[in-house]
Amino acid sequence: MSDNKELYQRLLDSGEWMDGFMPPSGRDLARCEELCFELNSLRPSLRDEREALLRRILGRVGARFTIHSPFRCDFGHNIEIGDNFTGNYNLTILDETRVTIGDNVFIGPNVTICTVIHASEPERRNAGIMKALPVTVGDNVWIAADVTVLPGVTIGEGAIVGAGSVVTKDVAAFTLVAGNPAREIRRVSE
Repeated sequence: MSDNKELYQRLLDSGEWMDGFMPPSGRDLARCEELCFELNSLRPSLRDEREALLRRILGRVGARFTIHSPFRCDFGHNIEIGDNFTGNYNLTILDETRVTIGDNVFIGPNVTICTVIHASEPERRNAGIMKALPVTVGDNVWIAADVTVLPGVTIGEGAIVGAGSVVTKDVAAFTLVAGNPAREIRRVSE
């Protein structure tokens, strides 16, 4: 990894405000966009080729996984996925920093996981000022359709996120949340 790329990754991982237009970002974004385009162009029946390509895109992915097309991510190398994972159609992961997904996680269609926060002030935002906060999804989680998970959120083990929810804060283990913003509905039995 070049010095610039290492510096850029350290800044992303720090959660500090930074210049999101640093040179390494453009090359890495373009590389990932090309790989995602290639993946989304492959026939579903070409399972071996799809798996090999996903392993090139993602930082780590465990055994037994399915990611349906279309799938999109920003960098890919910041995403770690455990065993027995299903990502349904139109999963988007904006992985400016770490996205860690545990084992036995099921994600419904049209889900977006975001790590990036742009500056509020137009001048700073237009100059590319941003920060990134990691997202963590524990083991045995089900995220239903049309959910948005915002930066810095941790979804605890065994949690369920109801369809159409916007997750703005951490979700406790074995809790069902739903709504915009997502709120606790009830406990999930272990």
